[in-house]
Amino acid sequence: MAYERGLHEVGDGVWAYLQPDGGWGWSNAGLVTGDDDASLLVDTLFDLRLTAEMLEAMRRTTPAAEHIGTVVNTHANGDHCYGNALLADSEIISSARSAEEMAELPAETMAAMMRAAPSLGPAGEFLARIFAPFSFDGVPLTLPSRTFDGRLDLRVGDRAVSLVEVGPAHTAGDTVVHLPADGIVFTGDILFHGGHPIVWAGPVANWIAACERILALQPAVVVPGHGPLATVAAVADQKGYFELLTAEARVRFDGGMPPMEAARDIDLGPYAGWGERERVVANIHALYRDFGADGPNDAMTLMGEMAALAR
Repeated sequence: MAYERGLHEVGDGVWAYLQPDGGWGWSNAGLVTGDDDASLLVDTLFDLRLTAEMLEAMRRTTPAAEHIGTVVNTHANGDHCYGNALLADSEIISSARSAEEMAELPAETMAAMMRAAPSLGPAGEFLARIFAPFSFDGVPLTLPSRTFDGRLDLRVGDRAVSLVEVGPAHTAGDTVVHLPADGIVFTGDILFHGGHPIVWAGPVANWIAACERILALQPAVVVPGHGPLATVAAVADQKGYFELLTAEARVRFDGGMPPMEAARDIDLGPYAGWGERERVVANIHALYRDFGADGPNDAMTLMGEMAALAR
């Protein structure tokens, strides 16, 4: 299937909404429908304009999108939840840890950071460049109205949907959305297809375990948080990426090599062609923390190092 912007039907009454090129901020979402025009939206987008365009495309496609009953936020990053304000009348669900994390970086904070970017040095320049297409001004914070821990089983009309918490990994409370009868999984940002993942929370071992949990479900269709539609082969690739990075980072950690030097030194082998390679340095910092180092984990410091690697 071509990697094109917009809705792609991945099952009977199930759609993925894709946003090429899948890089910083260009996330995917999904729509699940059932009988009696019941509907569930998997994630909103990074700003109100993009979310409104997505909802309009969904409404043109199916009557079930006219009144979306349920929204699931797979995690707390803004490109998966800032559009919640347009669905404030729906039941919005996330893991409890995701809901807590959403409150820590509302869109108004992102807007203030973007205004301040010119004074923030290389990190600010990088932030301004990668998030230039998005507008964070005037986006109200709309938090989930329902939370869960571990697992939550829902029904969308006659269709069973399971929310499975697999974090902390990418963020504190990552959730995947499984449609067992359809063989479909929406992974949120547990899968970046064609691009380097980024570890904001970790530990990395949890992310590997999350990939294993998805593989165990044996889905026929995998909708990643970023990138084109996938199969379980892409999940296995991402598991392999983290296994390789863990082994290579451990050697360099034990040898006293700084994370930035390690990021430049590691041969990524079959993953070398993935996009957003600058994220490797954030992932190595996460691994060094897993190994016991007391390194930085604040976003602006990591953005500065990613900016340096991107240059």
